[in-house]
Amino acid sequence: MFVDASALVAILTREAGFEALTEQIEQSSEPITSALAIFETATAVCRKKRISIETAQQDIGEFIRAASIEIVAIEPRDGHAALIAFARFGKGQGHPAQLNMGDCFAYACARTRNMPLLFVGNDFSQTDIASATA
Repeated sequence: MFVDASALVAILTREAGFEALTEQIEQSSEPITSALAIFETATAVCRKKRISIETAQQDIGEFIRAASIEIVAIEPRDGHAALIAFARFGKGQGHPAQLNMGDCFAYACARTRNMPLLFVGNDFSQTDIASATA
């Protein structure tokens, strides 16, 4: 499964339901994420926990290692798929999902690898991506 920044933020800030997300990752045979998702996670964790970016980065790194989440490279095919996702579901495109750039890349990384997406919130549920929690 591809682990979106929203799921990582929920886990690292211990939002309601974080235990179930952690369990989903533990049960996955191949949890992955991207450097872009980690960037999004770090900035959100830094803001929410009022900690330095360095501390956020360290906390994220420790969790990624402990959970055996692989960080995959964003490939050209992912960029193409992200543009398609933006055209269909992006902000300003008239679709209720209103995906931002990071969302489009998470969608694309999951889609190009035929993986479900682990996420929190309502944006992805308004798209056709398979949810890891379904």
